[in-house]
Amino acid sequence: MLSEEFGDDADVVLIDKSDGFIFGFSKLDLMFGRATADHVVHRYAGMDLPGVRFVRSVVRSLDPAARQVLTDGEVLEADILVVALGADLDPSATPGLAEGGHEFYTVAGAVALRGVLERFAGGRVVVGVTSTPFKCPPAPSETALLMHDFLEARGLGGVSQVSLVMPLGVPIPPAPRASQLILAAFAERGIGWHPGQLVRALDPDRKVALLSGGAEMPYDLFLGVPVHRAPAVVAESGLTVDGWIPVDPWTLQTRYRVCTPSGTSLAWEHPRPASSPRDRPPLLQHRSAPRNGARPRQLPTTAAASATWKSGTTWSPRSMSPSSVARAPSGILKDPPVT
Repeated sequence: MLSEEFGDDADVVLIDKSDGFIFGFSKLDLMFGRATADHVVHRYAGMDLPGVRFVRSVVRSLDPAARQVLTDGEVLEADILVVALGADLDPSATPGLAEGGHEFYTVAGAVALRGVLERFAGGRVVVGVTSTPFKCPPAPSETALLMHDFLEARGLGGVSQVSLVMPLGVPIPPAPRASQLILAAFAERGIGWHPGQLVRALDPDRKVALLSGGAEMPYDLFLGVPVHRAPAVVAESGLTVDGWIPVDPWTLQTRYRVCTPSGTSLAWEHPRPASSPRDRPPLLQHRSAPRNGARPRQLPTTAAASATWKSGTTWSPRSMSPSSVARAPSGILKDPPVT
């Protein structure tokens, strides 16, 4: 978007440790055998945009006050810094998950599950969320629906039961109508819906999931959304409060001149569906000084955020005028407590 708007007058540096990214929804294609990893990776090598430079490197440290980024090879300075390092996943934080269950939120986990599903002979399938916040709230519901269809297609529907354990009251809180349709689809297919709860642990020996409310749920196959954490480099930067980055909910700007796209380490009332690149999307920097010596043009903070949003969502802060941004509410919004 910045490239389209400003061309060579923009100076955008995109940093990623990988040579490409994978949209989150592609993991389900991998999991259910609809695609291979090579088919879902979008390579940066094909990116040829005016004013955009790709740097393949690891981000070692962030200085949000100085808007500096230290990589393996250089120190980069920015006028506007967009941190989109995503959230790290920690299956080991849920007792029994590594030994008695499977996670499907990473590429490796999704690929490993393909073989597990091919060998599964039917039974009780539990899709469970283990902590809040978690990214992409629709994903567990979509997984439950696809799991049901997968079992039906293999002739195992009659001997199987799919259940979903979610901490939210509805599948997608920001989308009431979509949530109603999903709940209707659950009812039509006989998928068990267990809202307002988390899976705190698994007991692999007894094959039961231990829920936050004290109940137990037996399973033959457990598919878990693992614990999410802010990456260490983000936590060490001073951006986080209570483990997450507090942002203005309208602009996603932090207390520094730093933006964090949805899907990354945000403190938010409800995690938002963000088809942002990979599990750990790239970090984007924008430096408004042109490289050709021409007079720099003023670029709004929201422009940098919209460059990342455009990759996977339909909302863009470009539509917000500077005056509306100034009136946007601010504060730290967090998830409701789960018992």
